[in-house]
Amino acid sequence: MPSSPTEQPAPSDQLRALHQDFAHQRLVPLWTATGDLMPHHPAPRAVPHVWRWGRLLPLAERAGELVPVGRGGERRALALANPGLGGLPYATSTLWAAIQYLGPGEQAPEHRHTQNAFRFVIEGEGVWTVVDGDPVAMRRGDLLLTPGRHFHGHHNATDAPMAWLDGLDVPFTTAVDAGFFEYGAERITDISTPARSRSERLWAHPGLRPATGPAELPASPLAAYRWEHTDAALTEQLALADEGLPGALGPDHAAVRFTNPTTGGDILPTIRAEFHRLRAEAEFVPEREVGSAVWQVFQGSGTARIGEQAWRVSRGDLFVVPSWAGLSLAAAEELDLFRFSDAPILERLDLATPLPKRTP
Repeated sequence: MPSSPTEQPAPSDQLRALHQDFAHQRLVPLWTATGDLMPHHPAPRAVPHVWRWGRLLPLAERAGELVPVGRGGERRALALANPGLGGLPYATSTLWAAIQYLGPGEQAPEHRHTQNAFRFVIEGEGVWTVVDGDPVAMRRGDLLLTPGRHFHGHHNATDAPMAWLDGLDVPFTTAVDAGFFEYGAERITDISTPARSRSERLWAHPGLRPATGPAELPASPLAAYRWEHTDAALTEQLALADEGLPGALGPDHAAVRFTNPTTGGDILPTIRAEFHRLRAEAEFVPEREVGSAVWQVFQGSGTARIGEQAWRVSRGDLFVVPSWAGLSLAAAEELDLFRFSDAPILERLDLATPLPKRTP
């Protein structure tokens, strides 16, 4: 709560003794609290930052040579640690992001947890993530889901390594003391390599869903959102813009949101995922948002300005936009970007909208 120095009591021995007695009883008087308690606007500890894919991937490769995958570590994952969060392995105060690396023929054993997770593939193929026994192929541009409470593991069926982006709600789940974890099978239950998973055969038909089964699910039952569909949707939006028809965010900006086919809402209860395409020399300046986001450049290059800082970004680079930080994007060439955020949490709690301006 913002403090008013003119309303503070005068220092005295009695006041100091009172404050010491408060401390002994684990009490903090509100009149000594700083503006951090109730700031005039969001003041996140997370700060804008960029991680370079060209530096992350070689480190993941070195870890692949030295660090085995198995019980204990479970995953060979390198978490993004925001410089403002005191060394915690968090991209923001609510979002976790990491680069996971799996070598030729390796398996990451099965486990499950209450945290919601997804995988986004920036390059490569050959790994299958197995979700509750359903093998799901992972390829460049694909978004793969592992909703909370589902057993999952990964296996590399090729003779080449592969790396991808993991996104989870670990910081939020930790903050509300809601995390559970359970080991699964030591070895993947199904190491087959189908081109289409069972979930896709049921749910990946535009505008159609099985007539049986639950009416609504909190997380999407579709385990894979394929790049060819994302690319086609973005291409068609811009084509409509060229024809003077509505559909895109603007003449040079197409965007899609990945949705849960049972609700039309977000893919996961705590995470929103989107894909944006900017034509060469286009700019995008969204309104400030309550809540944080992580972006990854899929292809192309441009400039990301977050707050007062600007970075040149290109394929694979990741950057963080903390809550209430201003953002602008400028494309040097056609620029494709994947984005995930904590928007579903803020919206459900009615915290996504700032206070309206008070009228006199």
